[in-house]
Amino acid sequence: MFISEEKSWYWCEHQARPFHAEGRHCCLAEISFCLKKYHALIRFKIIESVMGRFFSLLGDLFTKPKKRKYASVSASGAKTEVPEGIMTKCPDCKKIMYTKELQKNKMVCSHCGYHHPIGAMARIEMLVDEGSFQALDADLTTANPLGFDDYMDRIEKDKKKTGLNEAIVTGHAKLDGVPFVVAVMDSRFRMASMGSVVGEKILRAVEEADRTKEAFIIFTASGGARMQEGMISLMQMAKTSAAFKRFSNHGGLAITVMTHPTTGGVSASFASLGDFNFAEPKALIGFAGRRVIEQTVREELPEDFQTAEFLLKHGQLDDVISRLDMNEKLAFILQVHAPKNEEVGEQDGE
Repeated sequence: MFISEEKSWYWCEHQARPFHAEGRHCCLAEISFCLKKYHALIRFKIIESVMGRFFSLLGDLFTKPKKRKYASVSASGAKTEVPEGIMTKCPDCKKIMYTKELQKNKMVCSHCGYHHPIGAMARIEMLVDEGSFQALDADLTTANPLGFDDYMDRIEKDKKKTGLNEAIVTGHAKLDGVPFVVAVMDSRFRMASMGSVVGEKILRAVEEADRTKEAFIIFTASGGARMQEGMISLMQMAKTSAAFKRFSNHGGLAITVMTHPTTGGVSASFASLGDFNFAEPKALIGFAGRRVIEQTVREELPEDFQTAEFLLKHGQLDDVISRLDMNEKLAFILQVHAPKNEEVGEQDGE
């Protein structure tokens, strides 16, 4: 530091005495001393900071952490905001789509072509001309002929679930203006198993088509004979097959469309007796189960065994038709086989 106005004398803190400006070596010594003190101070501060952090972390290891408190929020409000059934996940490709868009596409996945199961009335609405359907024998219900325990309770449960009285809906309808008799099985009702009422309604529908000289189209979907009705359900196989034979002998046109699944006694009887036998893509069609057959023949069956494509490949189907093309192809067949006006007049005159 300066100690005179002429700024020629300085005080040397290192040697604790004044010195003249000409003695610059003392000033340099002071600067060197100060730098050493500054470096030492910096090192001390660094060590102090590191040690402080170390002891802080060490203390955290032996300190019990405080439990975090969470508030539970009810999700009931969120559930009511999103309507149930607004979205549908495809079980085949796992894509999620709007249910309304899926319904517009006839319940066929727009990504992979998977055909979602549909009820009997929904299929009829997709197929026939608007307002043309007139139901037949809608009030016909089972009477539990064998007195099977809890059978009627299960029937009532399925009635509430489906809004139907039995596993099949029959009636008159039109497709592109051509009248025909239609029957549609609904797998939601007792897996559309064939009991006395199902067999009777099929018989009556075929006889009605024979009486009116109209074509008969049936969409099958069944797990087979209804076990709660025993031998009576098995007799429906012969009963319906005989009805199809009589209808064929009279020149009637019968078309069967097998949907997923068509198995058991239904596949072994009338489902295979149409003049045209069609199926929807990838529909399961067969009599016994795959595992039962493999254990019987002691062979590993093909991966696509008992599918619509497998049956078509082996000549057991006439075609596999997408639900999107079903109306067009059935309408064409009906128009080709529909009686001409003069033929209808002759039949009426008779």
